[in-house]
Amino acid sequence: MQAQHREVIGRHQKAAQAQAEREQRESKAAPGVWRAGGLCRAVGDAWALMEWGEGTYVLQPPPAKLSGSVAEFEKNAEKIEQRLATLGDAAGDKNARFLMDGKVAWESPLGDMLFGFLFDAIHHRGQLSSYLRPMGAKVPSIYGPSADDPGT
Repeated sequence: MQAQHREVIGRHQKAAQAQAEREQRESKAAPGVWRAGGLCRAVGDAWALMEWGEGTYVLQPPPAKLSGSVAEFEKNAEKIEQRLATLGDAAGDKNARFLMDGKVAWESPLGDMLFGFLFDAIHHRGQLSSYLRPMGAKVPSIYGPSADDPGT
């Protein structure tokens, strides 16, 4: 599971970085759409769930510079990888809570919630990639080769 998680994080980071670079150049994003920096910050929520069994979503502005968003994403992704390595199978059966505005928005076993976060990251990665081409940027090879990037 850790190897799959690492691969998804790498792909998510690739799409988020491409979108953030474009946003920084254009200095705009569509109204109501999460900017890439906000999506990079959301990775920290999954770590909090693993660490404490409870995570609280707090909307915060992303770092002012792309390098800050990338650094925050990498820091949180590393914390997730380290924590996943120490979680035993039984941890996935323990109850976890995710709060928004101080209210429980989601309560389920930690394993189910982490898969939910994984699917949410995949979903947002897809959103980011769909924003790129209309904004004039190239779509990276996050789901395999794209029309703009044959992949590596």
